[in-house]
Order: sequence, then C-alpha cells, then structure tokens
Amino acid sequence: MELVAGNVAVVTGAGSGIGFALAERFAKAGLHVVLADVQDEAAAAAAEKIAAHGVDTLVVRTDVSKEADVQALATATLERFGAVHVVCNNAGVASLADPWFGPVSSWEWVLGVNLWGVVHGCRAFLPHLAGGGHIVNTASVAGLMPGFGPSYDASKHAVVALTEDLFTTVRMVGLPIGVSVLCPGWVRTNIIEAERNWPAALGDRPDNDPAYGVMVNYAKRAIAEGVTPASIADAVADAIVADRFWVIPQQEFLDIAIARWDTIAERLDPDPPEDVPGLPPRSQIVEEVLRALSPS
Repeated sequence: MELVAGNVAVVTGAGSGIGFALAERFAKAGLHVVLADVQDEAAAAAAEKIAAHGVDTLVVRTDVSKEADVQALATATLERFGAVHVVCNNAGVASLADPWFGPVSSWEWVLGVNLWGVVHGCRAFLPHLAGGGHIVNTASVAGLMPGFGPSYDASKHAVVALTEDLFTTVRMVGLPIGVSVLCPGWVRTNIIEAERNWPAALGDRPDNDPAYGVMVNYAKRAIAEGVTPASIADAVADAIVADRFWVIPQQEFLDIAIARWDTIAERLDPDPPEDVPGLPPRSQIVEEVLRALSPS
C-alpha cells in the first residue's frame, strides 16, 4: 500500500529508538501519527518533534502488555482520527536477569511486552483494518537465530511465527491487509537500558545475571556501532509500499540464520557461530564469562 498523506499510523514504543524513527518516517510522508509509550515525557517530546512535520499527533500512554491499554489505544485512535491505516507493534524490552535461577518476573516482563504486546496490538486493530491497511510487527534477528538471551529469543521467535501465521490468514481469506515482520540486528537504541521501565506491579527489579556483565559492554558497543533507527524505518516504509513480508535490513545476520538452518537440515546439534557481527569471537566471550563466574 502507498503511504498516503492524511492517513493514520499507530506506533507503539514511539518515544525513542526504532519507534520514534518509524513515527517520523510516517510523518515525513504526511501521515498523522499516534504515539504509544509507557514513558510520558519521552512520548510527549517525540510528539512535539513529529508535529513539526505538519501532521497531527496523538499521545496515548500504553502498557502494551495489558490488553485493556491496547484496546484503549485503538479506541482513542478511532475517536480522534476515525480510521487507522498502519499499525506498528514495535514496543520491546530485554532483561539482564538470570533466566534460569533468577525470578520468573523477568520472563513475565519480557514476554508481556514483546509477545503479548504484539498479540494485543494485532487483535485490537485488525477489525479496523478490514478496509485496507498494513501491520508491522517488530521482532529481531533473535527471532531467526538464538543467542541473545532466552526470554528475548523466545519472545522474538514467537513474534516471527505469529506474524507469519497472520500473513497467511489474511491472504487466505482475502483481506486487503498487508503484514510484515521486522528482524533487525544491532540498531542504535536504548534497548540495553530497557529495565529503566521495569513495572512496579512485578515487584523488585531482578539483579543482573553476572554472566551478562561480560556481554553487556560488548553489546553496548555493538549497538552504538549499529545502523541508525532511521535506516530501519526506511526499510519498513519500503516493505509497506512493496507489500513485502520480510524486513531483514542486515544481510550479515540473515547469512548466520541461513547457516543455522543448514545445520538443522542435517539434524546436527546446535553449534553457536564463532563470529557474530559487532562482537568479539565467541570463544573469547565464553572464556571471559567463565572467568567472571569462577570463585576468586
């Protein structure tokens, strides 16, 4: 579908990172933008910048892990603009807690935002897109290859799967709705600081996994040296216009995912890649992790 001036786009996680870049990209095309985020100040500041492009904006505080919040987002969108044309279920978080011996609340948080947020977004907006529109669900290369953390990987694999099912469903029944899944690698965002938004309802924020202490610094550098959110937003816009399902902006990560599937085809045991873009060799990281975990 074309990005038509005067149409309406909804973006979750719009206060920063990829979400803000998507909102700005749509505004540059003349779309009015609904910005959803749990951070009031960030969303308000983002909306001010988006409005400078001459479009109307609406800020709706939304915890995407809560169905009622996302349904309220859809209602507010329709009450303000009367229609919706593009929906980007983009909000995402990552936890640094120990996934196996730490509290289960870290899993509840990550799956609540990354997975249930997408489920709620699709269910809330699909009925209002029957006349035509496009849904973009933000996954990650972690949805195509594990290795970024169990809860994060699980949530993103699930997003890829449900989005593919949604794509085949709307095609099967003939609905004029485009569906895309976004699977970026390293992008210059604040994902590592996501726990600043830890919800009080889940109790105390879990302590960081000591093993992740080694990875965090490398991940921060890889993110800082990653692609810009604006380039990701451009790739999404291109996919919407071309009605293309897969949005995988970084070929080097896709190559790793393809190599992994080659080993699956041969029924070989998992063997994580030695080299991942932006990171030191895996053998070096493993050695540093074991050193960090060994008694002094």
